[in-house]
Amino acid sequence: MKLTPSKINTFNIFKLPAVFLMGVRVKSITNSSCKVSVKHKWINQNPFKSLFWAVQGMAAELTTGALVMAKINESGKKISMLVTTNNATFTKKATGRITFVCNDGELIDKALQKTIETGEGQTIWMKSVGTNKDGIVVSTFNFEWSVKVKG
Repeated sequence: MKLTPSKINTFNIFKLPAVFLMGVRVKSITNSSCKVSVKHKWINQNPFKSLFWAVQGMAAELTTGALVMAKINESGKKISMLVTTNNATFTKKATGRITFVCNDGELIDKALQKTIETGEGQTIWMKSVGTNKDGIVVSTFNFEWSVKVKG
């Protein structure tokens, strides 16, 4: 089963309800990239009237995690996935619609192939960049994902 934005957003209603309630939505997913959007609203803002950093993190992580899930799904193997480390940089106040994009889908293939061949866990760093409607970067998140064949 190929993962689509609709399937991922429906999954989020039941498995990641905070993501759904905050307005985080997958807009597109391909073999190499994922785009997620969230609009600044009263429910997801901080005291400074901008998008709360944790909501930005949800959207950013979803761009990377959806790609990992899709690749695991394509492999047909039972593989666990876990964020082991992350960091973020905030460069502009996040207001309006913020779009996060991860273009690191190709990095996952090698890690999955190696964990399937060796049975050993593998890690990969993936980056997600959030921009406002003017294309200005508001934040950049990096996530280290660990993948391992379930034994």
